[in-house]
Amino acid sequence: MNNKAYLAEFIGTFALIFVGAGAVAIGSGGVLGAAFAHGLVIVSFAYAYGAISGTHLNPAVSFAMALSGKQSWGQTAGYMLAQVLGGAAGAALLYFVLGGASSGLGATLPASGVSALQAIAVEAALTFLLVNAIFFTTQDKQSAPFAGLVIGLTLVAAILMGGPLTGASLNPARTIGPALFTGFEHLWIYLVGPLAGAALAAGVASLLKK
Repeated sequence: MNNKAYLAEFIGTFALIFVGAGAVAIGSGGVLGAAFAHGLVIVSFAYAYGAISGTHLNPAVSFAMALSGKQSWGQTAGYMLAQVLGGAAGAALLYFVLGGASSGLGATLPASGVSALQAIAVEAALTFLLVNAIFFTTQDKQSAPFAGLVIGLTLVAAILMGGPLTGASLNPARTIGPALFTGFEHLWIYLVGPLAGAALAAGVASLLKK
């Protein structure tokens, strides 16, 4: 069961980076195209692999699930490794098909004039909203059939707002993949921000459910 879940997380995260970051790299539709490329991958895999792994495709989401007691820390570590490896594979294929890293490979970076603290705040706030949507659309059978659509559209909305500021990663694996080929200078921002936002979402979910 766990091996199937890890494979599902690997493939889904691979697709998220290859398609999502790829849309950014080739300039497909600007921020709107990037938003829908990411969001539609999430919708697709939520329904394809949701029953296998829950379709986290994001270490921040897995972190929040562990904090809330929905999965063990051991399983979470396996999820995170699968996600990072999937993101790396997606970025590697992008590097190959685009003939190198000159396109930027869809790397997430703070925009000019956006400080590190501001970028962390954007990433944390948007990750909070994404993980919040995940918690409250997957907690009961009535809302679950629409969860994939709601979560995907939440990511679309988050990228439309945050994309011009930080690239709206909300996902350490999303940033790590391209950074393997473009550099790690700003990576810490995309670790601190999403994990902080995910932790806050887990805390709020626990509070509201009680």
